Amino acid sequence: MADFRHETARLIMRDWREEDWPEFWRLTNTPAVMRWLGGVADAATRTAAQTRVEGYRRDHGHTFWVVERKDDGALLGFCGLKRSNQAGGPIGMMEVGWRLREDAWGKGYASEAAVASLDLAFDRFGADEVIALTVQGNTGSWGLMLRLGMERREDLDFDNADFDPELPRIIVHAISRESWQAARGMTS
Repeated sequence: MADFRHETARLIMRDWREEDWPEFWRLTNTPAVMRWLGGVADAATRTAAQTRVEGYRRDHGHTFWVVERKDDGALLGFCGLKRSNQAGGPIGMMEVGWRLREDAWGKGYASEAAVASLDLAFDRFGADEVIALTVQGNTGSWGLMLRLGMERREDLDFDNADFDPELPRIIVHAISRESWQAARGMTS
């Protein structure tokens, strides 16, 4: 499998390199970034996450890719695609997800990377529908889901205490290929 690399106006999305992981965790394993993701991750949790992310690419040809800023090569976090695998959730559906370091928030990077990921989901990886998951309290993430044109799918919501033990409800948003193409002014 050839190395994955996709460029947007300001970003490079690419496969992981071993040397990316320490920097990724240094920048994103903070109380603010991890607030809705189960809290700051210990070594075992970080190792398990790395194994999962690398496995997504091996098993499905896509993953949550590294997101770099073109201007300076700074690692901003990740964004990309995986097969939903949360206990109790819509197992196997294509999922878009993102996690950016705190100083990258509010600059449109997550939106830019998520748009590219959705384009790839429908055009390259053959998805008919893509979902996104978060906890109810994570208004930043579900706000982006709405800006992407995704709609709430309460029928797919589920409980999983991995991320927010006090409010374990995971909410799901989704967009179909047809809705995405219509929003982007494309035809099939």
